Amino acid sequence: MKKFIFSFLVLGALIGFSSCSNDEVEGNAKFSLRLTDAPGDFEEVLIDVQEVKVHFQAEGEEDGEWVTLSGVNAQVYNLLDFTNGVDVLLAETEMPVGLISQIRLVLGDNNQVKVNGEYYDIKTPSAQQSGLKLNVHAELVAGVTYRMWLDFDAGRSIVKKGNGGFSLKPVIRTFTEATSGAITGVVDPVEVAPYVGAVTSENDTIGTYADPETGYFLIRALAAGDYKVVFLPGDESGYLKKEVEGVVVTTGTVTDMETVEIEAVVVE
Repeated sequence: MKKFIFSFLVLGALIGFSSCSNDEVEGNAKFSLRLTDAPGDFEEVLIDVQEVKVHFQAEGEEDGEWVTLSGVNAQVYNLLDFTNGVDVLLAETEMPVGLISQIRLVLGDNNQVKVNGEYYDIKTPSAQQSGLKLNVHAELVAGVTYRMWLDFDAGRSIVKKGNGGFSLKPVIRTFTEATSGAITGVVDPVEVAPYVGAVTSENDTIGTYADPETGYFLIRALAAGDYKVVFLPGDESGYLKKEVEGVVVTTGTVTDMETVEIEAVVVE
């Protein structure tokens, strides 16, 4: 078996996984963007997030383009609610294989800081027009789930002006974590098109169906660990069930089982 390993900043490993369904696009990665904060010496720091854009370059393409993420949770966030490891989901979506090189966080008009019980407007002209632009590097690989955090340093980002007002000069750190791995392969013969399930040591099963035209299968969003992969042809298919023990999944990798041969029922 081969493992395709890609490089980017991986911080820790998340234990847990979600099920895979045919509603998910097999050639895609799942990408989520979350907001967290380093503490600041304020009572509240309110940021009005309206839109998130990413500069995305699809695999095999020479140029990238700006893509607006769908399903953004547009609202006013108090950054001080998300300190010491607490975060909030800004957006989650499926994206094709490729590279995210930049993010733009577009803000609305309701940005304020609370000091000594009083609210002051934060001036953010560039963020309201073109968005706060951040350079990142996230390589998306099919079948792997990613989380990216925007670590907003409120204490260094809010600047007091000479006239008593405040402006925003954002200091934001980004980091990415792969939270899962995947298993892929090709069933032979392709017309078997069996159900393919990855069984955990607790006997939980995450699965999909092999493509009836190509035999390709991809079981995504798997936690790191050892799996038994079962291939279940239909009752009337004329082919036997197959089990493969000890298929190892590592966070941030796609384990390739290559070609899996399914034996026909022998009629005596």
